[in-house]
Amino acid sequence: MKIIQAASAALLAGMVSFGTAQAEGLDELDPSVVERLYNPDMLDPSQPIGPSAYRDFIAKNPPPWTIGYASSYAGNTWRAAAMRELQEEIIPRWQALGLIDEVIITQSNLNDSTQIQQMRQLVDQGVDAIFVCCSNPTALNQSVKYAYDNGVPTFSFTGYLTSPYSVNSSVNYQLAGFEIGQWMADELDGEGRVLVVEGIPGTSGSDSQDRGVKAGLAKAEGIEVVGSIAGMWTDQVAQAEVQKWLATNPGGVDGITVQSAAELGVLRALQQSGREDVPTSIGGELGALCYWRKNPDYISTTYQVWPPQDEIRLIWHIMMRTLQGQGPKIQSVLVDPVEFTYEDLVEVMDEDCNVQSPDWLAVGPDRWGLDPAYIDQFFLRPADPTQYDPASHPVSD
Repeated sequence: MKIIQAASAALLAGMVSFGTAQAEGLDELDPSVVERLYNPDMLDPSQPIGPSAYRDFIAKNPPPWTIGYASSYAGNTWRAAAMRELQEEIIPRWQALGLIDEVIITQSNLNDSTQIQQMRQLVDQGVDAIFVCCSNPTALNQSVKYAYDNGVPTFSFTGYLTSPYSVNSSVNYQLAGFEIGQWMADELDGEGRVLVVEGIPGTSGSDSQDRGVKAGLAKAEGIEVVGSIAGMWTDQVAQAEVQKWLATNPGGVDGITVQSAAELGVLRALQQSGREDVPTSIGGELGALCYWRKNPDYISTTYQVWPPQDEIRLIWHIMMRTLQGQGPKIQSVLVDPVEFTYEDLVEVMDEDCNVQSPDWLAVGPDRWGLDPAYIDQFFLRPADPTQYDPASHPVSD
């Protein structure tokens, strides 16, 4: 594996340095990280990157803390993998450390009004912090403010909230999407018809990545985007929608870009349509990676954009550090996408793998933002959150 250290030359061409105009917080980060991940020429324009509202935050209660997880959806393999990591790994570990009491989990099934109500109820129940995933970037803002007013910080992973009172973590999705779009154009030697399968339109992660994918594809004049459909980050939905599209578009398609978790559904749709395989972008679903493992000439590489186990670990560490008073500097902690080659795949997957596996690849915490040399720079008073002494917690006013 290699971490993408910079956007492509095409994206960076003509970029003007903005170091002298950096907002508070950004000027406290490694300049190479700022130039790579926070430059406005390669960043979703709505991504919040101002100073964090929690730079001087002190949790209202000492640990062990009660955490609320206001989940917006449970209906795909990604959410299942993140939930399994939370319940089987994160919660037991941090309970053993004496730093959390329990995690109260709610599900809104993509209903913003329900999620808003559930977040307010979590605050009223006395949680010490709330985290959410992959939600509408603006719909929850009043609830985030309600939580803030009651001393409860809100954290968003795999997508941002635009509230100044949230802390966000993710890949730079627009940059990751651009890399995927440009990769697809290169796979097709700069010419061909490409179908774009989005995630859940209206969520920040989906919209940012989709914008980047289409910008990357547009760099090749011979590439035509022949359709854009919503796979809803769900294999069954993507399979049905791609089958429908293929049945009503006899002109064919030469490549498909798809947001995980939907690539396995896209591969199934292609196979069931009776058409020849075409290059498809693959993320972290093990079943889809297994198909590539068995067919090494299928594609040249993949990009890991939101590995669920790593994503939820990252936001959990950010949340624990904030509750401990470490002081996040800025609103959004961004990390690089990880390029995953066939040689990388051979190291972690045997050829007798299961092409139907619903599980996910974990790239590892050090590759996904939790190397102390990386994550410490985002906090004013960085420290290993697993070494926190509950007895040392200050009392807030």
